[in-house]
Amino acid sequence: MYSSAIKAQKQVFANDELTITQLEDKMWVIETVDNTTMYIIEGDEKAMLIDTGTDCHNLQEVVKKITDKPLYVVITHIHVDHAGNIFDFEDIYFHQADEVLIDRLREPYKGRIHYVKDGDVFDLGNKEIEVKHMPGHTPGSIVLLDYQTGNCYSGDAFGSGQVWCQLWPFSSMHTYEKSCRTMHKLMNNGITKVYCGHYPHIKRAFDKSYIEDMSQLAAMIRKGTQPEPKPHPFIIPVIGAAKPMMSTYKTATIVYDPEHVKKGLKGEVSPGN
Repeated sequence: MYSSAIKAQKQVFANDELTITQLEDKMWVIETVDNTTMYIIEGDEKAMLIDTGTDCHNLQEVVKKITDKPLYVVITHIHVDHAGNIFDFEDIYFHQADEVLIDRLREPYKGRIHYVKDGDVFDLGNKEIEVKHMPGHTPGSIVLLDYQTGNCYSGDAFGSGQVWCQLWPFSSMHTYEKSCRTMHKLMNNGITKVYCGHYPHIKRAFDKSYIEDMSQLAAMIRKGTQPEPKPHPFIIPVIGAAKPMMSTYKTATIVYDPEHVKKGLKGEVSPGN
């Protein structure tokens, strides 16, 4: 089951492109009209913007309507719907394994890139945010952990009901299963809520049962014992598998490339690097 909806949500800003809603104390979600998602977390000294959505006008100025504190801009993975507006910012942070994807954005990024790795911690002042590497959706997918609130900000690492593992550069299902198991352990040790990368589709945080379902489904696909797979209706040009399949188990759906279930591309990155 999903976790119960967050109480006392308050919309604090809206324009033609996006809305900003306060979900918890010093935590906001930005939802764009095309269903991309960003989160703002504020500490006593600094703030963090998680992802930059698609092409929103003056995103930097929009964020300042919520906080004027020095800002870390951290990208969960380099796909255009999560990194499309990095050009507004002079410094960004992401995992180096996703560097292969940055040239596929609409224009070259000319700012400063800082690479993060598993276990890195951002100190916002009386609030620490930890990086965990969770490859599968992309080789450099990360989640961001706030143990103070029990929150995980997962990007697309575990999907928003459906995770896409059928995209280049492909990872094996063994790699993705390891990421799921790592997330499950985290949810036994202080993390209780997973805020996904496309919040408008869900309007709530996932709980541990969702991660359990995703982990079990990944294991079944790896073993070839998954519920009957069906063709996925969407073919993603250039980076998508030619014949993607999907399977569903309880609350979780995984889209995958049958050609890369057992083995990802050469140089595949394992979780925790």
